[in-house]
Order: sequence, then C-alpha cells, then structure tokens
Amino acid sequence: MPHERFHYKSLIELRQTAERESAWLPFDDDLSALSLPLTVHNHSLPNRIAIQPMEGSDSAPDGAPGELTFRRYERFAMGGTALIWFEAVAVADEARANPRQLILTEHNLDAYKRLIDSIHETGLRTNGYAPLVVIQSTHSGRYSKPYGSPRPRVAYNNPLFEDTPLPPSAIITDDELRQVETAYGTTAALAERAGFDGVDVKACHRYLINELLSAYNRPGAYGGDLAGRSRFLYNAMESTRASVSNGMILTTRINVYDGFPYPYGFGVKPDADPDEALTPDLSEPLTLIGGLVDRFKLPIIDITIGNPYKNPHVNRPYDAGGYVPDEHPLVGLSRMMQCVSAVQNAFPRLPVIGSAFSYPRQFAPNLAAGMIGGQHCHMAGFGRMALAYPDFANDILRGGGLNAGKVCLTCGQCAGLLRQGKPSGCVIRDPEYRRSNAQ
Repeated sequence: MPHERFHYKSLIELRQTAERESAWLPFDDDLSALSLPLTVHNHSLPNRIAIQPMEGSDSAPDGAPGELTFRRYERFAMGGTALIWFEAVAVADEARANPRQLILTEHNLDAYKRLIDSIHETGLRTNGYAPLVVIQSTHSGRYSKPYGSPRPRVAYNNPLFEDTPLPPSAIITDDELRQVETAYGTTAALAERAGFDGVDVKACHRYLINELLSAYNRPGAYGGDLAGRSRFLYNAMESTRASVSNGMILTTRINVYDGFPYPYGFGVKPDADPDEALTPDLSEPLTLIGGLVDRFKLPIIDITIGNPYKNPHVNRPYDAGGYVPDEHPLVGLSRMMQCVSAVQNAFPRLPVIGSAFSYPRQFAPNLAAGMIGGQHCHMAGFGRMALAYPDFANDILRGGGLNAGKVCLTCGQCAGLLRQGKPSGCVIRDPEYRRSNAQ
C-alpha cells in the first residue's frame, strides 16, 4: 500500500504491518545485543550504538565549531553512545554545502581541539568511557554553496536533477579532482592533530565522491568502468592514509544504492527492465567495498543509501516532507536493512554500521537489536534520533527502552533547516531550535 504515517502503539502492531507489506524487519524483544562490546582498530567500544553524522550548519564565520556545535556534541557525549560519527567537514572552502558548514584549517585547529577534548572528557565523566569520534571529510560537489548561493561542482550533467544542463564550467575537471584528492590528506592530518580518532572519506548522499561512482558516461580517468568511477575515492583514501599515523581509523560512509536508474545511479543494474530499474543491485558496491577492505584494511564501515535532497524517503523513511512517497515507509526501511545485511553477509568479519534506525521511534531498539543479534550488522547508527533525544542510548542501555514522548517523529524539519542554511536541530523536542526557527 502507499505511504502512511506512523501510528503504531505496540511492537505487535508494527510487526503485523511489516508482514502485511512483506517488509523484512527483524525486530527482537531482547535488547541485550546493543550492550555487547566491540573492538574497532584496537579501541574497545562498550556498546553497539553509534550517532550518525548530522550537520548542524552552525559554525563560526571561520568554519570553527560554534556555540551550538559545542552544545550539540556535549549532549551527544553525555548520551552514552560508544561512537560519534562526527558531521561532514569540508576539505576546502569551495567544498562547503553552506557558509556555516564546518571546515578544519590551521587557523581554527585549536577550537576543534577544545571540542574533541570536551567530547572525550564529558563522555568519560558522565558514562565512564570516552566515545570514539570519527570525522567525516567531504566535498559537497553539486550541493556546494560556500557563499550562500549554488556553486555546483558536478561529475557530469544529470537530467534527473537539472531541467537544463549546467555549463561546462560546473563540471569538475580531472586536474581539479587531483587537487581535491590532496585536500583530503590535508584535512586528515589536521583532524589527527585535533584529537579525532578516525577519518571517514565521505562517499554517500550524492556529494562529489558518491556522484563520481555513477559517472558511467564521464570521459577520462574518473569515469567509465568501476575502476575509473572509484578512482577518486581510492586516491582520496590514499591521500588520507599517507597523512595520518597508523593509529588513526580510516573508513568511509558509502552509498551502496542511490535509488536512481542507470546511468545516473550507483547500485542498480545497467540493463534492467523499466519495472526493475530501481531495484538494488549490489554487485558493484560489494566489489568496491572488497577492494577498499583489501587495500586499506578497513576496521569499520558505515552503510547508507539514497539522496536526502532528491529521494529522501530512500535514505530515511519519514512521516512528512516535500512529497508523498509512493511506497509504505516500512518497505523503504526494509530496503535499507536488506542493503546493510547484504554488506555484512559479504564481509562477516568487517564491522558494519547500519543506518535509518530512527524511523520506528520507541521500537527502534528492537530493530537495532534484531539486526545486530542476527549478525546483519555490528552497530546501529542513529541520526535524527540523536537530535531529538540526545540521551537515547543511555535510556536503552540503562532503562531498557525509549520514552515515546522523547523520540524523533521523523517530520523532516531538521533537514529543512539545513537546506535553508539555518542552524539545524529538533524543532519539536529542543526549545533552542523552536526559538531560532520562530525568528
């Protein structure tokens, strides 16, 4: 059936709807899997809960963390998750998605040191352990707005996204890509000096690296076959690895399915019939991940799908947004879980973080526990839930569940603020953002 809003009062009712919709969602009544320890690159994590990268659009003018940034991460650190996957930080000024996206430079390094020290110290003081903190390095590509107006740098023109083709000057050249590869290494070196525990070379959500993975028709070294389309990702990770010590985690948050047909989407069949054009085909993504594991010995990977700008229901099922999806949210949630499980099953020794766990609200821990207990992933990643309910992990780990009056309602308003370039947070649950949104 088509989209319907979340209305479930019990886990039994949610399971019944999932069965009706043929949605594979392995809910578990036993939440103990979320309290299991996990070793990642010589770091001992006390639980299986992670906070996913959620941009706040609240930097200081020089790209340093602002007052709201410090507030947000202090709340995250107190909340009890073992891992905080820090939000996207641009590798160059022109790579920023808005004028208030974070950027790490030599000039603002001390502010980041203070922030990371605060995260580690707050977690240790509050929970008895310091969360692992992984920075997400990014180039916003077609979504670059460093000065407030669009200045896209695209891998290729895409008629699904553009009514008229962008000018040739908007298509990033091979020479420019080689320069950006170096910038990833520069950001990584600064991140290590700031105290981050690891670096994610972001390859998801239609930003530059993700778009290059679908550049089937781009000529030159960075398009065509999978080796060409993944060249930039490999090179950016090589640049990152060469710039940090062996103690730093090197990883990626990667799209294994874009939700767009060939030749405009990664993770779909190139010769599919029209009725199967949007069916996930993970053969190339699994080949790519295997190559990354072999070359970089990834100690962990974060899996996601979709594009929060163009098809957000694929990336994160929601109750309200800019359009009504032609599918039930549980079907979309099932697609995400199946993609995550496919990666974990292909690489059973690689700790995989799953995404999109916020949608089931107070029943989210049951889905997370079922995915981890069933060996469909090693960790459960929560994004929107952390903005609405920063102490959600401790409530799960200490209290055995979530308070239905505090959970994320998947209304999409936090993402709406981000797209407007405003400081992003939970308008529903957090008075700070209710005030700022009313101004």
